[in-house]
Amino acid sequence: MPRSIEQGFSDFLEKLKAKVPESQAAKNHRASIETCLRNNFGLNRFVRIGSFGNGTSVSGYSDVDYLASIPANEVTASSSYFLTKVRNALDTRFPLTGVRIDTPAVVVPFGTYKSETTEVVPAGYVTQNAHKVYKIADGDSGWMNISPDAHNDYVSTVDAKLGGKVRPLIRFIKAWKFYRSVPISSFYLEMFTARYANGETSIVYSIDIKKILRQLADRGLSSMYDPTGVGGTIQPCKTVLSHADALSKTATAATRAEKARSAESSGDIKSAFDWWSLLYDGRFPTYYL
Repeated sequence: MPRSIEQGFSDFLEKLKAKVPESQAAKNHRASIETCLRNNFGLNRFVRIGSFGNGTSVSGYSDVDYLASIPANEVTASSSYFLTKVRNALDTRFPLTGVRIDTPAVVVPFGTYKSETTEVVPAGYVTQNAHKVYKIADGDSGWMNISPDAHNDYVSTVDAKLGGKVRPLIRFIKAWKFYRSVPISSFYLEMFTARYANGETSIVYSIDIKKILRQLADRGLSSMYDPTGVGGTIQPCKTVLSHADALSKTATAATRAEKARSAESSGDIKSAFDWWSLLYDGRFPTYYL
C-alpha cells in the first residue's frame, strides 16, 4: 500500500491498465467482424481506434473500437441508412449478440468482458493530407469528418513532450467518468485533457487532475473544437439531460479534487487519500502509514 500521493497514483495506474485476459478478449472477434464486413461491403481499411488503440483504456470499462473504411460505391447519402445496412449485416452474422446502433457506431456486445464489446465505426474515405480523413455518421443522417490517425498523433506528441505522463493523466480522468457513471464522451475527455496538457510544461497528477476537473466545470462542459483541426466541434454529451447530470458530477469532482490537493499541500496525506478515494468511488489505493 502506498505512503505518498505520487505512489498512490502510480499504483492506481497499474490497476487501470488492461489485464491480459481483457487484451486477448479484445482480439478474439476482430477477424470474424472484419470478414463479415469485407464479404458484405468490401473494405479499404479496418483499424483499431479509441482508447485501446491509443493506450488510454480503463480496465473493465473500455470497449474496443474499430474504424471500417467502406468503398465509396457502398456508402449511401444518408448516414443513418448506412449505419442500418452495416447493423443488419453484422446482426445476420452474429444473431445472438444483440447488435445495435449507437451513432456513429454499430455495437456488437460479445462475451463477458467489457473489452469484448466491439464498436464498429463505418466510414467513407474523404482525403489524405498529413493524415487520412474519413466521414462518419453525425447523428442527424449527415456526415462529419474525423481522423483517428491525427488524434492519436496529437496525443502521442503531447505525451512525448511531457515525459509519457499524458496518457496516464487521460486514464485517470476517464476512470473518474467510469467509476462515477458520468455521461461524458470518452473522446471528449481524451481530447480536452490532451489539449490542456499541451499548454503545460510538466505534469503532477494531483495538481493537473484538479485543474482539469475545475476547467471542465467552470466552462460548463462546453463543446470544443477539434485541436487537430481535422474535425469540427466535439460534443461532451449526447442529450440535454445527460449534460446536466454530467455537469453536476463534474462540479462535485472538482471540489473533491481541490480538497484532496489542499490536504496534500498541508501535509495531511491520509485525508488527501480519503478525498481521492471519494472522487474515485472507493477505488483509489488505500493509504499505508
